[in-house]
Amino acid sequence: MSTKRPYDPYDSFKRYSEMWEKQINDFLFLLSNNNEFVKMSKVGTEAHSRYLEAFKKNQEALAGVLNIPTKNDLANVASLTIQTEEKIESLEAHIWDLQDSVKSQSKEIETVVEVSKEIIKLTKQLKTELVKTKKELADSKDLQSELQEIKFELNKLNNLKDEIEILKSHVEKDNQKEPDLTGAGSTK
Repeated sequence: MSTKRPYDPYDSFKRYSEMWEKQINDFLFLLSNNNEFVKMSKVGTEAHSRYLEAFKKNQEALAGVLNIPTKNDLANVASLTIQTEEKIESLEAHIWDLQDSVKSQSKEIETVVEVSKEIIKLTKQLKTELVKTKKELADSKDLQSELQEIKFELNKLNNLKDEIEILKSHVEKDNQKEPDLTGAGSTK
């Protein structure tokens, strides 16, 4: 058996890229380790940033003149769009809550209406019974007054009866005394 491995192109590519990376890192280290290079890159970076700032101002001025939106304008529009969407979603949530509360209120109103109908029905029944009771009360007052009259008449009749009894007893006494006065019944 042989100890050779088959040729792998990716392995070769990996080794070359590692070597190249090492050489570039060493070169960059040598450049950045140099004070003159650092000073030059600082000056170049500052000049480049001033140039970009001036370019940006000129671009915004030109966009304003030509009435073309800039990157900042688009970012502001996007931010406003997101805020508007959030507000719309919040309003939708409030509307749903209001719809739910209106539904519950309408159900409560329906129950109140049903209870009110029952109360009205009971009130009408009570009113008719009150009218009946008033009529019966008036009838009972009439009966009471008639009973009072009958009682009064009965008292008169009782008094008359008592008087008749008294008269009857007087008549009997007189009847018993009359034979004694005439002497028909006396044996002396």
